[in-house]
Amino acid sequence: MQTKNVLVPLAEGFEEAEFIGIVDVLRRAGLQVIIASLDKKNLVKGTNNIVVQADTALQDVAIEALDAICLAGGFEGMQNLNNNEKILHIISELHKKGKLVAAICASPIVLSKAGVIAGDFTCYPGCEIGIAGNRLAKAVVVNGNVITSAGPATAILFGLEIAKYLCGHETYKNLYEGMQMPLVRA
Repeated sequence: MQTKNVLVPLAEGFEEAEFIGIVDVLRRAGLQVIIASLDKKNLVKGTNNIVVQADTALQDVAIEALDAICLAGGFEGMQNLNNNEKILHIISELHKKGKLVAAICASPIVLSKAGVIAGDFTCYPGCEIGIAGNRLAKAVVVNGNVITSAGPATAILFGLEIAKYLCGHETYKNLYEGMQMPLVRA
């Protein structure tokens, strides 16, 4: 089976716990994760002043080779994603092709602007304002080829759900158990 390519854009002001949680789980699943800065900056600062290095610049990503896009949140990061026409175009194109689009925290706002949210979704409380859909108070919501998640504490669950969607239940089960998720309690 060919490795699937997942774009995780790195926008100034991203939520670090979400970004790292997503990338870590997806790489554990064996997916090819492409960390792309929105511009040519190699180092991007998150909302809590943690700097992460991008693999490449968004302009150098081959959109046709992507199987999914996953957006971390953070209010400033979401705004930077939301104001980037190429990100909106990638989301729209992947969704039209039935490929996975996913967002956590404030970033379902970006999915909404790209026109891909319909029906049930979740996000950080208060970020649902202006989104045409039904916000559920759940950690993760899967709605067809759109996966949304609520916030920093749900990042690992979000990553696991994306891994299940892209790699299947067996990969999900192995990661779930291997990452000690059965020990986590609310």
